Amino acid sequence: MPMRHLQLFGLASPREIRAGDDLVGWVAQMCGEESLRVQAGDILVFAQKVVSKSEGRTVDLDTVTPSGRALELAQQTGKDARVVELILSESTQVVRATPQVLIVRHRTGVVLANAGIDRSNVQQQGTGESVLLWPQDPDASAERLHRAASQHFSVHLPVLINDSLGRAWRRGTIGTAIGAAGMPCLLDLRGREDRHGFRLITTEVGGADEIAAAASLVMGQAGEGIAAVLVRGVNLPARGGTAADLIRSKREDLFP
Repeated sequence: MPMRHLQLFGLASPREIRAGDDLVGWVAQMCGEESLRVQAGDILVFAQKVVSKSEGRTVDLDTVTPSGRALELAQQTGKDARVVELILSESTQVVRATPQVLIVRHRTGVVLANAGIDRSNVQQQGTGESVLLWPQDPDASAERLHRAASQHFSVHLPVLINDSLGRAWRRGTIGTAIGAAGMPCLLDLRGREDRHGFRLITTEVGGADEIAAAASLVMGQAGEGIAAVLVRGVNLPARGGTAADLIRSKREDLFP
């Protein structure tokens, strides 16, 4: 049955998320305060930053010693050499380095700026400066949260982790699924017929990215404080998947 209505419920964090925090317990608390009952068919989308913070992925830049390669790229891009060192440690390939831009292939396979490392909405301690890295394994993080949330709410509750990523040849960032569990992420429509009987040949839909983008509209990009979104009304096939399913392999690269 086609989807005609979609609801998105933003859940605001009552305080700064810290390492070791129980994100599922926090979601349950916020749902209770909002009189929001989790239902079968709902999807829970977490902002990458709250997952990273809960997993202790904050790094004090004073603890980072830049390598020769990091110093070279820092001079080329104008970036802090310590941040560049972290970017290199999280990446498998530098795709492009220009002033203020360092595009890399993250070890998860995602191609993006700065390996997802960011300072925005990161609470600073003392006189130093801290930045936040992606979860060590976003799909594994989503799987843990999916299992915990499904058990807590007694329903099958898929989980997405989203972040704002740029796209080649398009201005602006958009919410993108970097981790997923409990739902298909890539929807293969090949072989289906359209309204006029034409059989689709190449159509694959990044459903997880579409949901992540919708949730990102509610989360915002600055000081909104919406750390998770409950999405209701999406009709998905009853099978699992991961965000890794959305990665185009290097052998499929159309622009080598």
